[in-house]
Amino acid sequence: MNTFYYKATDRLGKPIEGNLDAPDYQNAIAQLRGLNYFPIQVSDNPPDKNFSIHRPLQINGLQRKISAKDLVSITQQLATLVDSGITLDKSLSILVDLAEKPQAKEVLSEVYKKVHAGSSFADALAEFPKVFSKLYINMIRAGETGGTLASSLNSVASFLEKSEELKANIRSAMIYPAILSSVGGFAILVLFTVVIPRFSKLFDELGAALPLPTKIMLFLSSSIINHWLAIIMAFTLLVAGFIFYLRQEKGRMHWDGIVLRLPLFGSLAQKIEISRFSRTMATLLSSGVAILGALNITQTILSNRMIAATMGQLHQGLKEGKGLSQPLQQTGVFPPLAIHMITVGEETGTLGEMLAKVANTYDREVERSIKQLISLIEPFMILSMALVIGFIVISMLLAIFSINEINF
Repeated sequence: MNTFYYKATDRLGKPIEGNLDAPDYQNAIAQLRGLNYFPIQVSDNPPDKNFSIHRPLQINGLQRKISAKDLVSITQQLATLVDSGITLDKSLSILVDLAEKPQAKEVLSEVYKKVHAGSSFADALAEFPKVFSKLYINMIRAGETGGTLASSLNSVASFLEKSEELKANIRSAMIYPAILSSVGGFAILVLFTVVIPRFSKLFDELGAALPLPTKIMLFLSSSIINHWLAIIMAFTLLVAGFIFYLRQEKGRMHWDGIVLRLPLFGSLAQKIEISRFSRTMATLLSSGVAILGALNITQTILSNRMIAATMGQLHQGLKEGKGLSQPLQQTGVFPPLAIHMITVGEETGTLGEMLAKVANTYDREVERSIKQLISLIEPFMILSMALVIGFIVISMLLAIFSINEINF
């Protein structure tokens, strides 16, 4: 038997939560329904109120946050409630009672008040632009207009979940290189600030002429020890200048162009953007958003400015009746496979479905490319650190041999 944590409502819509024992998930659902409860969330893992790994989203400039994980959960629960026939007004009221985080409760309370006062759901969400993206709001607006709000909510939740999954894959792949570089960098720093200065005093006392590699090593060690504050300040200014450069439109455009031309990294960045473009377009089109409106929204979420700039060509091509595949081909951003799949989607009237397949295909390509990139980065980092440490060791040995007047 397994213990399942659940959130549910009774026939009157009152929220209920607790634990029950069941052999599997389906049996747990059946037990809840047998008790005349309507299950909203059933999980074999109890919620951890202090756990949040995802990047938080700020609310109206305040320092209060809602994690992307919580946003996905809220959207899924709301979709379940609305799909069961409960009115939006009542569903939001239930979510307010179910919300565990005070930040989420506050936002949901404000949204509920506005909807209860007669505002549309999309307009209520639009009051919190730093929590709910343009994509989220426009999909909800399309769902409200077309009477498919539950379907739109499910689509939004699926989109957010897939996006977070892609980000999580990228983050997890970078953990080992980050640890490796941190440990290696710390080891080298200890050598330059602790070990080498001791040998430096010995060399000074002996007064022997030192080889050039040893002089270089001692100079670097002395610079780090005596001018560490200036080095930190210079590095900080360099980083701040780079951030300022990226915040300028021309600077960001130039940098994104450089990224696309980099070996390995450029291909990975392109695949990530293709996946993001395809999934966003597929999600918006499946929710009933017009293709031109979907394209405008998609352009705002693309990270690479060079690729986002090509969306203007797509917009113009759609206005001229060229469809989506032909202008995409002219941009030179999308590879032949993606163009072919989109062309088939347009010809068969299944553009949204084919865009979703393109997104799934390039999600797998991104994961494969990340693994290949990491497999190349790891030996490169190990070799680099080995060369630095080897240089230090050889410099020390040369100095020792020089002092002892050993001829080679």
